Amino acid sequence: MEQVISSAEEKMGKTLANLEYDYSMIRAGRANPRLLDKLSVNYYGTQSTIQQVANISVPEARVILIQPWERSLIKDIEKAILASDIGITPSNDGQAIRLVFPELTRERRQELAKDIKKKAEEAKVAVRNIRRDANEQLKKMEKNSDITEDDHKDGETRIQKLTDKFIKTIDDVTEKKTTEIMTV
Repeated sequence: MEQVISSAEEKMGKTLANLEYDYSMIRAGRANPRLLDKLSVNYYGTQSTIQQVANISVPEARVILIQPWERSLIKDIEKAILASDIGITPSNDGQAIRLVFPELTRERRQELAKDIKKKAEEAKVAVRNIRRDANEQLKKMEKNSDITEDDHKDGETRIQKLTDKFIKTIDDVTEKKTTEIMTV
């Protein structure tokens, strides 16, 4: 029974971590270096992330500065950024690349807020599905006489408390991200 509960908790934790990662990739009008996490360039025949071949900093709230360790990489990094779905045109001065993020319009903020709520609902559904699967496992264990009826009820109660905890955390994270997006 403990294994079922700990497995459910682990899966719910992964769902929450995935949601937080998705939220970190949403632009809030501020420069966030994590937007570059998925981008890679060819570095001596090996695909390398931009973080592995350049210094990335945020000198101002809406600017990301990318300083490649080798000047020859500037063109490759620019191409990777242009080919991505970031939606920012890089500018380079021969030494570094600057990504300047424009202010978000009110409509775009509202659109992002809807997207955030949609992702939260998907995460809640995933958590509830994990709860359902765990409860079914407990039911099978009781049917096979691996656990007693009291253990089954206790397990369901603990899984429900876990579910409530994770759904509340999802709501809190969503509220925080929505506030961040809507703040001008």
